Amino acid sequence: MSDLLSHVDARTKLAGTNKLEILMFTLGVDKGTGRRETFGINVFKVREVLRTPPITQAPDMPRAVEGMVSLRSTLVPVINLAKFTGMSVEFKPEIMIVTEYNNHTQGFLVESVDTILRLDWSSMRVPPDLLNARMGGLVTAVNELPDGRLLMMMDVERVLADTAQGEVADASFKTVQPLVGVPNRHVFYVDDSSVARKQIERTLQIMGVQGSSAINGRKAWEELKKLAEYAEAINTPLKNSLHLILTDVEMPEMDGYMLTRKIKEDKRFAGIPVLMHSSLSSSANQQLGKTMGVDEYVPKFEPNRLSETLSRLLKASIQS
Repeated sequence: MSDLLSHVDARTKLAGTNKLEILMFTLGVDKGTGRRETFGINVFKVREVLRTPPITQAPDMPRAVEGMVSLRSTLVPVINLAKFTGMSVEFKPEIMIVTEYNNHTQGFLVESVDTILRLDWSSMRVPPDLLNARMGGLVTAVNELPDGRLLMMMDVERVLADTAQGEVADASFKTVQPLVGVPNRHVFYVDDSSVARKQIERTLQIMGVQGSSAINGRKAWEELKKLAEYAEAINTPLKNSLHLILTDVEMPEMDGYMLTRKIKEDKRFAGIPVLMHSSLSSSANQQLGKTMGVDEYVPKFEPNRLSETLSRLLKASIQS
């Protein structure tokens, strides 16, 4: 399985091409549907795939958290994804995907891993309402594979928020401060994760900043072009009414790298900073964002750091 995670340098070159690589996995046959569903996770979030080591149970854990394992002297929580999704399956979870994002490491128990698939974000679609309802909003994008299977991108950020880090994230809002001395600021934010959008919305509300949003890069670009066209029609610089664009990286139809490139290549958006807000928080990913023209980079989910960066950039926008 180590071969699945080779050639990392080649993957970093996908930035700005609207492409991604997905590690596909299964969680077993769902007794409710009789099907073995295929899920996916961005390879950038996968640290390693291994046979499940001995798990030590711990008290007062959420239902889907099986316990902890020791990986290179570090205790890592282990989440049974089938339990988390509410699927009724029978399999011995012998495979663990070790993931690293949001500055946290956790293990996901799965039935099996399949392969790494390279796709274009434009081929990833927003999940239909019926699927959203059945999966409880846990799927952020879908793709029909050549063999007829439906590949579902799991919202692993929500998994983390709902298990290990929910209370911590909630408490961190207490340090968010209102924006003082800079009235009528407007931030446009885009994220395919409902959890992320809610946290951004809450941060902006505490700050007293106006916000509008989109659920993926393509829809964001359509809305941003409308704002630019209106500003042109009234002969006013767009930066007078739109003061910052906040974008995620991983999104169906158009990712944050491509969205940033389009914004930076369009003179109508001159003077409007782009802040990348992503769970892909490694220094390599931050550097990739900068090569696309991103002005700053803030990891999810740290409302205090997000609000501090927003405050600094929004205050600077008055002087520009």
